[in-house]
Amino acid sequence: MTIGPSVIRRPTSEKSNIELINSLRANFTASQQTDGSDALPSSTPPTKQDGYLSWTGQEGDTLFIPSVGFSQSGLYEERSQYDITVKLFFLPGIPTFKRCAHTREAIDLVLKELHVESIDLLIVSLPGVSFDADDEDEDEDIASETASSSNGNLDDFDSMIQTWRTLEALQEKGTIGQLGVAEFGSERLARFLPHTKVRPSVDQINVKDCCVVPKSLILYAKQERIELLTHNDCTDILSQGSTRELLGPGENGAGVLATSADGSGGLKGDIEPQWVVKYTAVVKDRGVIENKGYFALAELGNPN
Repeated sequence: MTIGPSVIRRPTSEKSNIELINSLRANFTASQQTDGSDALPSSTPPTKQDGYLSWTGQEGDTLFIPSVGFSQSGLYEERSQYDITVKLFFLPGIPTFKRCAHTREAIDLVLKELHVESIDLLIVSLPGVSFDADDEDEDEDIASETASSSNGNLDDFDSMIQTWRTLEALQEKGTIGQLGVAEFGSERLARFLPHTKVRPSVDQINVKDCCVVPKSLILYAKQERIELLTHNDCTDILSQGSTRELLGPGENGAGVLATSADGSGGLKGDIEPQWVVKYTAVVKDRGVIENKGYFALAELGNPN
């Protein structure tokens, strides 16, 4: 990937949270209709009422929904023919100290899925960090600006640096080629860069007005040789309510979770999403997306 000052706009269709929910639901439905079908008449494929154990997989204390074998490679050509980009979403309310393990878990799943040993670019999305073009005041010095999160509180700067150290370690091992950030304005970048050993080569921003990228950010990115990319992702890509609806017993649910703590036929307890990772493999010489997908992790608490 070329590093430079340009602003590259990626074509977008639907919001990433809608794409994620629809993809997960379709994957659950397809697995329910195929796994274990040999034991039933062909005219009546298994459904969630037959029990989630028939189409999920257990490894230790981790339940894969649906089961994942990693037996077939997700790529058809040699690894050198692809640009593989991964975006890792750390979700709100999850303690910072968990991010080290979460990062390694997420990257490991992508490597297994694609049967590769490394990815080209990892972009990290931190909770509460959002970009607003209106906050970029071109008439003021960058250092005088105030960086704030979407809820109006100052950034948890120490947690950003702590998280970045984990990413730097993976980059130094060769697992990741380049690192990137999401939703960093010029002031936030100016605060962040002096504390890094491996500087971000990409800053991915969500510009509400497709024609407006603040001049101050363009100039600062050019100065620091950071490539600006635009996206259509949501920071809070997977909420607790959406997760329960996806896995619950309702009409649109997968039937993995019980109706209540006293219910039967499913897992009991509060479900809390931890992270989401999105991966994309693009064939270099054709610019075609050959493989794209998501993994998400949620923890199940003890029932009351």
